[in-house]
Amino acid sequence: MTSADSTTLPAIAFLGAGSMARAVLAGLLKPSVNVEGGIRATNRSTAKADELAGTEGVTAWATEVDPEANLKAVAGARIVVVAVKPAMVPGLLTEIAGSLEPGTLVISVAAGVTIATFESLLPESVHVIRSMPNTPAIVGQAVTGLSAGTRSTAEDLALATALFDTVGDVLVVPEGKLDALSTISGSGPAYVFYLIEQLTATAIDKGFTPEEAATMVNGTFLGASSLLAVSDKTPGELRRQVTSPNGTTERAVWELEKGGLKSLFDTATDAALARARELAAS
Repeated sequence: MTSADSTTLPAIAFLGAGSMARAVLAGLLKPSVNVEGGIRATNRSTAKADELAGTEGVTAWATEVDPEANLKAVAGARIVVVAVKPAMVPGLLTEIAGSLEPGTLVISVAAGVTIATFESLLPESVHVIRSMPNTPAIVGQAVTGLSAGTRSTAEDLALATALFDTVGDVLVVPEGKLDALSTISGSGPAYVFYLIEQLTATAIDKGFTPEEAATMVNGTFLGASSLLAVSDKTPGELRRQVTSPNGTTERAVWELEKGGLKSLFDTATDAALARARELAAS
């Protein structure tokens, strides 16, 4: 969404207000976004609910002191974002099922919980979409995967897309690809941070102080990412621009290729995908 864009969404309820839900909620508080009917949120902790309640445009309740909190939040909400821990999902859905109006769109942010699980616990009149945002949502630079349920409509998907577009890019994929997407964009920030850690350690081993190493490495990753964002060239083309024939960078890249970096990423993401399927089956 560009600064010139404006978005209007219907009333939204967030059930569970952890870091990811708060990041998405922050996107809805931008001046360019209008949530008609307001934003409601619940959290187990009174302290966290009080923090949210102090935010203009947000009404919040704590379930530890108000057993009706979730039911109050979903009353009249067109979109309900379920952002509790996966193990809590069945109990929560059972609790709210009878209070959801026909046509309500329930969006899951619960990792590993399938659309089938949601649809089996909710009335047939309630629609479900599964989402997989990543942590850069905190700074409005997320990549979010969306998968439609068997009862969701094109309008539902447009609403979910508009919601997550407030915190970054959105990619619509079949649910069968969502776990694979999570191994790339979901876990991807950790891979990038790990690469930064390792290159920083290499710089320190070459005699630089930790502060000098951080300046070089953090700045290089940020600068390269910023260049990619504004360039019309592919990563490969930008890499080749830096890689002079028979030069130092070419020699370094050759060593990375010889070490099987692509194969390592294949193995790592395959392992993550296998673990995601184990968790979904448990």
